[in-house]
Amino acid sequence: MLKRALISLSNKENIISFAKELKAMDIEIISTGGTAKLLKENNIEVTRISQVTGFPECLDGRVKTLHPAIHGGILAKREEKSHRDQLKELNIQPIDMVVVNLYPFKETVLKEGTTLEEAIENIDIGGPTMLRSAAKNYHDVVVISDPADYDKVLQQIKENGEVDLKTRLQLAQKVFSHTAQYDAFISSYLEEQSGKKDFSKTLTLTYEKIQDLRYGENPHQKAAFYGEIRPNSCSITTAEQLHGKQLSFNNINDANAALELLLEYKEPTCVALKHTNPCGVGSGEDLYTAYKKAYECDPVSIFGGIIAFNRKVDQRIAKEICKIFLEIIIAPDYDEEALEILKQKKNIRLLKINLSKADREKDIDVKKVRGGILIQEKDIAMIDPKDIKVVTQRAPSQKELEDLFFAWKAVKHVKSNAIVVAKDQKTLGIGPGQVNRIWAAQQSIQRAGDRVKGAVLASDAFFPFSDTVQAAVKAGITAIIQPGGSIRDQESIEECDKNNIAMVFTGMRHFKH
Repeated sequence: MLKRALISLSNKENIISFAKELKAMDIEIISTGGTAKLLKENNIEVTRISQVTGFPECLDGRVKTLHPAIHGGILAKREEKSHRDQLKELNIQPIDMVVVNLYPFKETVLKEGTTLEEAIENIDIGGPTMLRSAAKNYHDVVVISDPADYDKVLQQIKENGEVDLKTRLQLAQKVFSHTAQYDAFISSYLEEQSGKKDFSKTLTLTYEKIQDLRYGENPHQKAAFYGEIRPNSCSITTAEQLHGKQLSFNNINDANAALELLLEYKEPTCVALKHTNPCGVGSGEDLYTAYKKAYECDPVSIFGGIIAFNRKVDQRIAKEICKIFLEIIIAPDYDEEALEILKQKKNIRLLKINLSKADREKDIDVKKVRGGILIQEKDIAMIDPKDIKVVTQRAPSQKELEDLFFAWKAVKHVKSNAIVVAKDQKTLGIGPGQVNRIWAAQQSIQRAGDRVKGAVLASDAFFPFSDTVQAAVKAGITAIIQPGGSIRDQESIEECDKNNIAMVFTGMRHFKH
């Protein structure tokens, strides 16, 4: 039978009605500080912790429940005669229910301007200790860490006079999940505050579920979307969805890839993307021009894809977009007229993302492998134009140089092996994810078609052979940008010189697997 419940809460949602139900079943309530005050104000009889321990709350409330009279009452195994005898000898009464949630550490550090000292004071000590003690002894103690579980517990007590063992175990598991996340978040915050930059000996990541998804990459796969507790304000996690049905697993993955590429460009730019690979990128004096450039790169593949803009979408662009079927539009903002037009398309998802707060320095890249994970810094590096090395007899013209760097930003976000052909600040052909570089080059040149003459070519990694240059020569490409670093670089350089092609080395590759 449940006779005594300890209640100590930060989140006091629904506790009044819950406590009244406990009292109606003659369950004694022990409570602390603000919780006890609230219960008493609502005419609920409470035994204060200090009455149980014989000690006052002290050190500004830092020490209240850390006492044998509390933890002995929670941890005693009722079926063990020696435990029962010790409780009697020490005059400790068993505690049958623990209702506790923790100091709002997360909410505190998420507030702008929170100091380290304020954060430290919101690290709960007694709460996790009581929760863990009760969860460990779940056979004898009902532990509740989430107000959402109040009704379920009350219903079982009313119907059966007890909470069944399966529910007790589920509640205990929930506690350890909650305290693990709580500690992981504290650890992450303190690591950030300490300025630590290397990878730790151990790694604990904590995320919160945003939503269950209809399915994963394929309909037979279950899936969910989890977000960081302190997500980057420029992310799919923090995007405001203005229209359309719930994002799918593939929508989220593709939208993130489009956003990553879009962030490389400062001038008005449009990115069209399909299955995490760009199918068109364009920059121009205005966003409409940029969109037309991106669209013209591959009018076929863009169908059913994603388009991302780095400027406000206006009515003119919205009308143009509506001529084709698209899954998602991403932009920092939309005109009212543009929204009115776009919302007429029932199935399109409209996302608004604050591109101005893209703190890319803190991002990490995590890849799951069987039995472990790979973790690395995000590839946010971008070479400065002044640091390139001209390796051919002919240096690129200013226009070629501008197109080379435009293409270099694009090829960075194409799956390796990757080649991008571009001209006039727009992609003409994109060759993604091939198992050898010449196939990627041939694919991008073929997609560029007749437009390829006078274009530039970018490669995410070095040329192991001169065959890519030979393909570029045949197509009429005039300039190439690549990392360099192959033992056969000289062959490619000589091939360029024979055909008056300018080639520059970046000294930096951008594999994307």
